[in-house]
Amino acid sequence: MSDVQHDVIVIGGGPAGYAAALYGASAGLDIGLVENRLLGGTCLNVGCIPAKELLETAHVYRTVRDAAEFGVNSTEPSLDWSVTMSRKQSIVDQLVSGLSGLLKGRKVTVYNGSGSLGADHVVSVNGGESGDLSLRAANVILATGSQPRSLPGFDVDGSLVVTSDEMLSIERLPASAVVIGGGAIGCEFASMMGDLGVDVTVLEALPQILTGCDADATKVVQRSFKKRKIKIRTGMTVNGHTPSADGTSTVVHFGDDESVEVELVVMSVGRRPYSDLLGLEGTTVEVDERGFIEVDDRCRTGEPGVWAAGDLIKSPQLAHVAFAEGMLVIKDILGEDPVPLDHHGTPWCIYCHPEVAFAGYTEEAAVAAGYEVVTSSHRHMGNGRAKIIGETDGIVKVIAEKLPDGTGGRILGVHMVGPWVTEQLGQGYLAVNWGATVDEVAAFIQPHPTMSELFGETVLSLTGRSLHG
Repeated sequence: MSDVQHDVIVIGGGPAGYAAALYGASAGLDIGLVENRLLGGTCLNVGCIPAKELLETAHVYRTVRDAAEFGVNSTEPSLDWSVTMSRKQSIVDQLVSGLSGLLKGRKVTVYNGSGSLGADHVVSVNGGESGDLSLRAANVILATGSQPRSLPGFDVDGSLVVTSDEMLSIERLPASAVVIGGGAIGCEFASMMGDLGVDVTVLEALPQILTGCDADATKVVQRSFKKRKIKIRTGMTVNGHTPSADGTSTVVHFGDDESVEVELVVMSVGRRPYSDLLGLEGTTVEVDERGFIEVDDRCRTGEPGVWAAGDLIKSPQLAHVAFAEGMLVIKDILGEDPVPLDHHGTPWCIYCHPEVAFAGYTEEAAVAAGYEVVTSSHRHMGNGRAKIIGETDGIVKVIAEKLPDGTGGRILGVHMVGPWVTEQLGQGYLAVNWGATVDEVAAFIQPHPTMSELFGETVLSLTGRSLHG
């Protein structure tokens, strides 16, 4: 139990933790990284990566099923779920191995076990392959991530009731499912299962699914789900479930005495910070009533020399935000006076079908913030590239400050729904975060034929002149 010294100790090997470790090591710091499960955290093992692999399986299935529209004749596709699961796991394993190699190459010392912080920056490591250790550093970063929430009356058993953790490793697809929660994760699971033939019902307590998205964007997703027979019930509270005698199905109770019988319940009601095992006795690190670590705008906790980042703090629970926070902390440790992150301009990407991507204000939020706005929207229905690939459900909407002559000034928000929009948001994200004006962006040439030119056309129309729409 003798102390092992490092410049920085990171507790947690997910996106915030491993980003801090890699970035700090590249700056010459001696880093110790403590992880009690698998490197890569939720994102790599039971989150972003495996979820998107299953969504890609759904995309391939749709493509084969609809191939006759392109003159490519094929038999009705069938799905071998075991191959899907094997491919998913292979991708995860390769990326985990690659991350391990990166950390080793940068001489980051990885400790397997649960890390807890005590007084005087002492980090205790217990319960893992590294044995019981005592580590010490002048700088400690807390980055233990989050875990799925559930609701009363829905005990997660991994069979009838699952969270995203279990959903990504189920042995077979159910014939029917209820997804409780219509946020990003819930809509991704609903979209994937619906495309693969599962009878899906989404139950959302709020008035609309995808809360936080622009209302016009949400309507596109709702219409697409309806066409694909994915049922959406909003404004619904759930009241528990009653499993069948043989345990192969359950009846979910919701609303005013309504119910639906399904083979699987998927809980997608958010995530809670995983601060349970951090200890923190003898420190001035503060934890709020919901389990979040209290930090300032540079991720500093109340304990000098201790930072927290990622899902452990109250910032957007996104892997790319965690990356940015991990790097910001290292810059602060190095005394580089980093500029605090502006989460208002965070890029958001949702990988259901059709995809959703946005940055900046929604129209409603911009008005609520006191802006007088002007908006423009262009639909994928009129885009040549979208017609070519056969996916015309979509819209690009740009919100800008309204100038006295009625044209657009500074771009406040960019919202996209449609094929591959998660790959197209880049120029919209830069426009929002650089404070670009409509006239400045409209001056750039967009490649043709592409779906990204919809953004250019939408901005162009806000100058008072337009091309195709």
